[in-house]
Amino acid sequence: MLNIIIISISLAMDCFAVSIAGGAVTKKPRAIDALKVGLFFGLFQALMPVIGWYIGFGFKSLIENVDHWIAFALLGVIGIKMIYESFKIESEKNKIDLIKVTSLLILSVATSIDALVVGITLSILDISLYLSVIIIGLFAFAFSFSGYFLGNRLGKFLESKVELIGGIVLVGIGIKILIEHLI
Repeated sequence: MLNIIIISISLAMDCFAVSIAGGAVTKKPRAIDALKVGLFFGLFQALMPVIGWYIGFGFKSLIENVDHWIAFALLGVIGIKMIYESFKIESEKNKIDLIKVTSLLILSVATSIDALVVGITLSILDISLYLSVIIIGLFAFAFSFSGYFLGNRLGKFLESKVELIGGIVLVGIGIKILIEHLI
């Protein structure tokens, strides 16, 4: 359960960072807009692990002997990607209007690709899919909703730091899984 919560928080960091960026460029944030952002990100973060879980479950019997290495590699790659993204120069990042549905769809899919990979990992590790999906979706919703307002207040200061922390945590979970299976 603790792993699911930590993974959920780490996955929500991408959504949180994007929500902060969207809130930072909004002149007057509204609750309805924050709710829309939270629902989009929460829904996609919850659906993608389901897809990943079914993909991973189909291959489970073929990879049982190396599943811990796969979980380590997948979480490590996602974490390292997040760490790398956190150091990108601000001019390389796109300015976004989170209120547009097309922007929300694109960003929801983009930020939930990591959740798809985590879904594969969940199937390998025999972790409850339904409980995981609910927790992941709720954390993504809460972080996105609050990040939208927080971004308006704190702006760019938090954006890259949140992504960095999330990446470090995912790499740490990958290492923990590997160590647990090797010992």
